[in-house]
Amino acid sequence: MRFCGRTFVREIADIFNKYKYNIFSFLLKKFNISDKMQWIDTHAHLYGEDFSEDRTATIERAMQAGVYQLILPNIDSQSIEGMLALEQQFPGVCIPMMGVHPCYVNDNVDTELAAVESWLEKRPFKAIGEIGLDFYWDKTFTDQQYKAFRRQLDLARQYSIPVAIHSRESTRECIDEVRALQDGRLSGVFHCFGGTVEEAREIIDLGFYLGIGGVVTFKKSGLDVTLAEIGMEHLVLETDAPYLAPVPYRGKRNESSYIPLIGQKIADIKNLKIEDVAAITTSNALKLFKTN
Repeated sequence: MRFCGRTFVREIADIFNKYKYNIFSFLLKKFNISDKMQWIDTHAHLYGEDFSEDRTATIERAMQAGVYQLILPNIDSQSIEGMLALEQQFPGVCIPMMGVHPCYVNDNVDTELAAVESWLEKRPFKAIGEIGLDFYWDKTFTDQQYKAFRRQLDLARQYSIPVAIHSRESTRECIDEVRALQDGRLSGVFHCFGGTVEEAREIIDLGFYLGIGGVVTFKKSGLDVTLAEIGMEHLVLETDAPYLAPVPYRGKRNESSYIPLIGQKIADIKNLKIEDVAAITTSNALKLFKTN
């Protein structure tokens, strides 16, 4: 998608004024971001209730900001309908995964896994996700989380598609689970990576990418130190919208049009042009998810 000239700037400014967003002018003036850059948001929950009042406008804002693909991780059997509706409304832009999130696993684990397996049999998906372990909120259903994680890793091997791994307060455990099953058929991304340099290298050695989102813009995240040691060829960008909005929107609802802000921060850390960050991370995402 290519635009040029003052007419484009005026039209987009009108759109953002209409929806009371000023991110376009903010990006254009502060970062001198080119309209030729293309981005992929590899992790966004745009089907959720947080976007019920302006879902279409939110996706259109992302597209105008150059974010031309939005990869949607599934949560559980209840989120599938809304996710697939977005795929139908924005074909080639909204790209669904299939999976069950660890925070939605409890005594329902067999039912939820059966739904995942049924959908994978019905039609192709570009990835299995969002899967993994979460020990931040509650460890009541730890056994069920492990069962769901291992089964979905097996499904990824069976269907030869990547996984998006959620590893909140469980990075070590998730690395160990992947290593135990890695036979050359597993690939994917550790979503919302916030670990150490050593963990990052272990993940890379397993053939996985690091998903970098708005947290990298937080002053005390420590990700700047980690990413300074990691090559760009191992990174993909994500928002995890509606969560973890980057500065200057921290604490507010996140959305996919903020991907360039994340890209600019990485450019600063790596001493690169933002155009290079866009090109490399987009290429990485296309290589991983095969969405072109």
